[in-house]
Amino acid sequence: MNLYVLLKMVPDTVEELNVAADGKSLDAEFLRFKLSDPDEYALEQALLLKEQHGGSVTVVALDAPEVDDVLFTALAKGADRAVKIPIAQAGLGTVAAARVLADFLGSAPFAPDTLVLPGSQAIDDLEGELAPFLAAALKLPYVGVVCGVTPANGRVTVIKEFAGGLRAEFDVTLPAVLGIQSAEKPPRYVPVAKVRAVMKSAQIETVDLPPPARPGQLEIERTYKPEAAGRAEMLEGSPDEVADKLVDVLAKISVI
Repeated sequence: MNLYVLLKMVPDTVEELNVAADGKSLDAEFLRFKLSDPDEYALEQALLLKEQHGGSVTVVALDAPEVDDVLFTALAKGADRAVKIPIAQAGLGTVAAARVLADFLGSAPFAPDTLVLPGSQAIDDLEGELAPFLAAALKLPYVGVVCGVTPANGRVTVIKEFAGGLRAEFDVTLPAVLGIQSAEKPPRYVPVAKVRAVMKSAQIETVDLPPPARPGQLEIERTYKPEAAGRAEMLEGSPDEVADKLVDVLAKISVI
């Protein structure tokens, strides 16, 4: 199989997020970036498909802080090729990023057994728009929120998750774009020593592409940190006493 995994760097929300001096963006001075969690699962799913059915895995990323470390880690896990597009991810909106990735992926005809595997969403793309925009640009079938992939006879059977714990099975022709939510196994661990060895023996390819004419569809005018609106009121007492107090609170705000 010919597998492409699209990797995206996102701010690590374990760290405190602060607004930059321009009032429009995040202050990146002390910000740590990490690979988006669904992208980690997309990589694991690609590696599992390679191990089970053969083929090659190519990881692709736009330029971003610490992205080289992530690309080398992907090679250490078993990816065959790592490609960095030297266009800053931070300057692109979701639609523009999809255009850039489509320019790279569509630069040559797809092999019949090609799968493009982005993560289903990211913390700055909660609606999961990148994958369907990319599929539309490439004119390929798309299924999102995928948690299982089984190829056979030039097609794939995919399991898609829906709200409420429901799942559905789809039969998809190849080539296709699948937004991966989770893999059949947790992302594998790779020792730091192996990553360092790969850094010495392997290379990250760079592919120069023209930046999109319209970097973003939306213009951010101002960014705010959430403000505390008040303190929580803790209700204490027995279950019956707490229930009576809760009824009084709801009555005061005209809920009942």
